[in-house]
Amino acid sequence: MHEFIREFEEWTDPATKQMLNNLVERKQKFDRAKKWHVSILWISFFTAFGFLYYLSKAVLEPYSYSFGAMFSVYVSDSMHLFITLFLAGLFGAAKVLHQIRVKKEKEYQDLRKEIIDRSKDLWKEDAWKKRHQVFDKMKSRFDINLYHGSK
Repeated sequence: MHEFIREFEEWTDPATKQMLNNLVERKQKFDRAKKWHVSILWISFFTAFGFLYYLSKAVLEPYSYSFGAMFSVYVSDSMHLFITLFLAGLFGAAKVLHQIRVKKEKEYQDLRKEIIDRSKDLWKEDAWKKRHQVFDKMKSRFDINLYHGSK
């Protein structure tokens, strides 16, 4: 359990702390998935741009008089085919990472909304008056908004 969440001794019971801890872990997993997806996407875009620039200078301009000559030069160098397959793999990885990112975001948002919906059950009586302090700390420390359910 995060040390930060253990500070909520007087305002939360152990079950609520565990839910908050799970929420923080899911947020961190979502943030990692988002970072990986964006990184691979940018790498694939820049690599594709660089390869297309190389192809325009090395294949398209010198052999622009004939499509057959361009195709022949492109296919004759096996490195072109390897780079094309590598780019296809990068874009495929970006697609898979996007699906993972969406799944992690859904899990995170579902748990966050459940905590919001059940907040009256989780913070009872005197703790209800101080729950906003827990919400403020979760927002400032982990960027998790527990005040309302919409993103």
